[in-house]
Amino acid sequence: MNNPLDAIPFDIIVFGATGFTGRLVAEYLNKTYGVGGDVRWAMAGRSAARLAEVRDALGIDAALPLLVADASDPAALADLVRQTRVVLTTVGPYQTYGEPLIHACADAGTDYVDLCGEPGWMAKMIPELQDKARASGARIVFSCGFDSIPFDLGVAYVQHESQQRLGAPLQRVHGRVKVLKGTFSGGTVASMLATIEATKHAPALRRALVDPFALTPGFKGPRQPNDHVAEYDMLAKSWTAPFVMALINTKNVHRSHALLGHPWGTDFVYSERMLTGDGPAGEKRARKMLRQSKLQNLMLAFAPTRALLRRFSLPKPGEGPSLEQREKGRHETLFFGQTADGRTLTASVAGDRDPGYGSTSKMIAEAALCLARDVDRSRTPGGVWTPAAAMGMTLVERLQAKAGLTFKVVEG
Repeated sequence: MNNPLDAIPFDIIVFGATGFTGRLVAEYLNKTYGVGGDVRWAMAGRSAARLAEVRDALGIDAALPLLVADASDPAALADLVRQTRVVLTTVGPYQTYGEPLIHACADAGTDYVDLCGEPGWMAKMIPELQDKARASGARIVFSCGFDSIPFDLGVAYVQHESQQRLGAPLQRVHGRVKVLKGTFSGGTVASMLATIEATKHAPALRRALVDPFALTPGFKGPRQPNDHVAEYDMLAKSWTAPFVMALINTKNVHRSHALLGHPWGTDFVYSERMLTGDGPAGEKRARKMLRQSKLQNLMLAFAPTRALLRRFSLPKPGEGPSLEQREKGRHETLFFGQTADGRTLTASVAGDRDPGYGSTSKMIAEAALCLARDVDRSRTPGGVWTPAAAMGMTLVERLQAKAGLTFKVVEG
């Protein structure tokens, strides 16, 4: 019997391919899979001329299809998403530009991956999309970049290894960022600013931002650690400081756990912070980083500060770090776990490029291909997912083989 998916022209459409991160995704797909080969892909955006310009600048074969659709045109988006198995979108902030596209995918049964780090918008989208996506068969997967694949999959990986090695889940996991060399993307900063603006008139959104279980409707787990302090971590044997992306990553970890049916126990605790070192020097650095974090939060509360950031700090369209900067960047996070009876296991997740651009562009491309090629709907049916719950160890294997990520046990 013929597979109806074989009649769909593309495996992946890269939407937003003329933006800086979208260009990197297109460049990666071309370098890794080429044009006209086994992986069928296309570039999409609102300007045919601009798409052609980017394609030619990247040295991509002129045979690569270019598709035109505007993020605000529902009819064009509906036509676009019917042509592919997976839509990969880098067009954010998603709370500003993303709803027409994600609804088009949910309606059509087309899989969807993005780079969203906007928990308030995600909390709003989950109940809006879940039933529709379940009925159509669309797999909607948020947060397929640096936020939150290394953290979401890192916890899933260390839990998998704990079951294999210790025969029990880890009741507690501490995600601790050890190395962060590179920059956050302009899209991440823009999303953060858009979220701050949105909270001014939305008390429910403010509550969602501080709730670690904001993405698990119907479930509230145990009280989670206060990650807005400087403190010593006995598992990591290091002082630690707040990590800005914990705001979204912790929510995705708890959603993954809920979607998987709470295999680590309904009393599971997750904390995410930055390592600053042992001894007095580590404590001094942790307290300094805490003061800086509080000052930044205070400044961001003022509209003039946000306006200045938008004007002078955000990369302009098509701008970002150089190739040399991306290749010199890297990241590593350690996951310190402890079982209910006190046994411990530590794992590492590392990436070979800067987190916000070089590594992110590879992660989202391979996540899209994992959905398109490796994970069938009998395992992951239609619905709103996280990377760990939707693809799990299958994506871990693909990221290690293709995207420059390493997952390994380092102690235990």
